[in-house]
Amino acid sequence: MSRVGKNPITVPAGVTVDLKNNNIKVKGPKGELTRTLHPDMIIEVSDAVILVKRPTESKQHKSLHGLTRTLVFNMIEGVSNGYARNLEIEGVEYRAELKGKALVMALGYSHPVRYDPAEGVEIEVPDPKKITVKGIDKQKVGQAAAEIRGFRPPEPYKGKGIRYVGEQVRRKAGKAAVGSGF
Repeated sequence: MSRVGKNPITVPAGVTVDLKNNNIKVKGPKGELTRTLHPDMIIEVSDAVILVKRPTESKQHKSLHGLTRTLVFNMIEGVSNGYARNLEIEGVEYRAELKGKALVMALGYSHPVRYDPAEGVEIEVPDPKKITVKGIDKQKVGQAAAEIRGFRPPEPYKGKGIRYVGEQVRRKAGKAAVGSGF
């Protein structure tokens, strides 16, 4: 049995789950998410518990078991609590600001970098060196944060760039430190 797949999902109060064929619709206080799941997976919805079962012990069904359970859990978590990814900007003269819904960043290029978030993703800039990406869909929030980080990933010599909060950047010694011979 899959360690992840066999765990039941508890549905919190205020969240409703509708399952028709292999389409699942989760509605909660933060919004509504819909997803089409693999038709082979068996999903049982009772009062406040969802169980995901697999029809056979084939390799594909074992792989889909944990995936399906995690997708449903992430939908329920998203509509009840939401997801957020925090980014920080490191570097002199590097900064971010919001213009309407668009994120405009100065990242050392000759032009400002503009990022328009996808539908269902909200961006906040509490101060010019911090960016928060929020939403109810975990995949969209992670994708938006990765795209923003991709504009200027942290470089290994000075550590300048955009990084996730708490991310460790491996630093390299510069050529002056390596070539000194001491």
